[in-house]
Amino acid sequence: MTTTTDIAQVPPITRQVATTLAREDNRRMVDLLASLAGADWNRPTDCTAWDVRALAGHVLGGLEDFTSFRAVARMLRKSKQAAGDRPLTDGMTEVQVAERAHLSTDELVARARAAAPRQVRFRARVPRPLRRAPLKQPVGGVEETWRLGYLLETILTRDTWMHRVDLTRATGRPLELTADHDGVLVADVVAEWARRHAKPCALELTGPAGGSYVLGAGGEVITLDAVEFCRILSGRASGAGLLAQEVPF
Repeated sequence: MTTTTDIAQVPPITRQVATTLAREDNRRMVDLLASLAGADWNRPTDCTAWDVRALAGHVLGGLEDFTSFRAVARMLRKSKQAAGDRPLTDGMTEVQVAERAHLSTDELVARARAAAPRQVRFRARVPRPLRRAPLKQPVGGVEETWRLGYLLETILTRDTWMHRVDLTRATGRPLELTADHDGVLVADVVAEWARRHAKPCALELTGPAGGSYVLGAGGEVITLDAVEFCRILSGRASGAGLLAQEVPF
């Protein structure tokens, strides 16, 4: 029997759970990168400006740039210079890819493997007062104010997770999905999506990371693969109705 979850009752991801999710998703990402070979690295991805090699450079940057306060400060300084009048994330991703373009794929994988656990440790130990620091970030053309804790506990892991999806789609590698890991990440996306649109709905997400969700009575009824649901909300595919509500990844 399928259990339907009231979206309003999906628990927020705690700092401890966020650390566990980050550790596991980093591990899966490193294992995926290590499995790539030959022509895999040159294949186009759903991030249309990047092939697999460039996307991997961004992933490595996301790991290395959050391993210490010095690394974060350096990343912010260079990202602001590169971004100019554009969003900070545009400059950050450009710098991450450019600075790692000279690495061999073996070097890239080795550095990712070394940085992955260090990144998780750093994210977990950032003190609470700093986690409240505000960050400006455009979402769907609207500037939002995030807290640093949201970036550290949620967005960095979502970014890695979605790029695992990108890489497996590009290379044909299997996407490792489990209910106790990916299902938790997807449920958190569902909860944020519902908070953002605040309309009644019934959502049936299929696959290992899926589940049945409801918010209120009546409203739109959606049945979709869980990974495709996240791809749509991230802007990698298009959706109508409530699926047009963007969620940051």
